[in-house]
Amino acid sequence: MLSIQNIDVYYGAIHALKGISLDVTEGEIVTLIGANGAGKSTTLRTISGLLKPKSGKIVYEGKEIAGLPAQQIVGMGLSQVPEGRRIFANMTVMENLELGAYLRKDKENLAGDLKNVFAKFPRLEERKAQVAGTLSGGEQQMLAMGRALMSRPRLLLLDEPSMGLAPLLVKEIFSIIKEINEGGTTILLVEQNANMALSIADRAYVLETGRVILSGPAKELAASEEVRKAYLGG
Repeated sequence: MLSIQNIDVYYGAIHALKGISLDVTEGEIVTLIGANGAGKSTTLRTISGLLKPKSGKIVYEGKEIAGLPAQQIVGMGLSQVPEGRRIFANMTVMENLELGAYLRKDKENLAGDLKNVFAKFPRLEERKAQVAGTLSGGEQQMLAMGRALMSRPRLLLLDEPSMGLAPLLVKEIFSIIKEINEGGTTILLVEQNANMALSIADRAYVLETGRVILSGPAKELAASEEVRKAYLGG
């Protein structure tokens, strides 16, 4: 579904991604793990069109998308939930969700999709008239995910969904991610909490200073001595 081939990305003179290649097959949850600054978020930002690779290819559903504007990529069924949530703080919960569907032509299906989002995140329904900036961190994360789902993505990019959340909420967010995947959405997940990420993913890539240093089935990587020492706390 998504194939990234040898991409190089620079921030000014800094070589952030060095020839990264990875694949995501339809129906999978694939996770990228690695230390801060390894290039995980940069990879997602490049896929979703927020950054332009200097070289290499990004092929989504058979089409080359590297260099396309971000809104065009969203229109092709690829949405990102950004790190730090990035909700529209001065707008209500409902307005944020409606904005998620901004590019959609099939307006007649929005009510059903809204119903599905509220079924996954009942708290958003309770707070639909509330200004988004007054929600708790966990509720804001749910809103960011709900907003992305309103664009009806076939591939969802999730950037650090557990960041800054209490352990109980992290469990809840991860079980919802699993549910979204079981509903037919393919997921590429970037996550600092490597234990949680590997527990729900099919496959994983380990990034270090802008390079893929390991990849394989998530269960195998979770059991690997090297990965346990470096990323799983022993």
